[in-house]
Amino acid sequence: MEYVYAALILNETDAEINEANLTDVLEAAGVDVEESRVKALVAALEDVDIDDAVEQAAAVPAATGGAAGGAGGADESADEGGDDDEAEEADADEGGDDDDDEDDEASGEGLGELFG
Repeated sequence: MEYVYAALILNETDAEINEANLTDVLEAAGVDVEESRVKALVAALEDVDIDDAVEQAAAVPAATGGAAGGAGGADESADEGGDDDEAEEADADEGGDDDDDEDDEASGEGLGELFG
């Protein structure tokens, strides 16, 4: 991930994403740089509009992973046939919604501060 972060930093500062610049950023961060990974990333990003890719990634709803996990828990309760389990899950869902919103806000807030 450090390699991708370094590329994002270079993109944000309008610096050219090349092997030398990427290596400089990684070394400044204290990363033990592997030249093969640097070359592979530079080659992979050659025809990529990073700003567009970040926009598209930000448009994907973050709740999709959490919703799938919640559905799996409901299936397990139904298989066991226990009414108590379902009641406990409903209680957990009611309290859990607020926590999920706070987590989403906190993670987005950190990224905004990092990349402006």
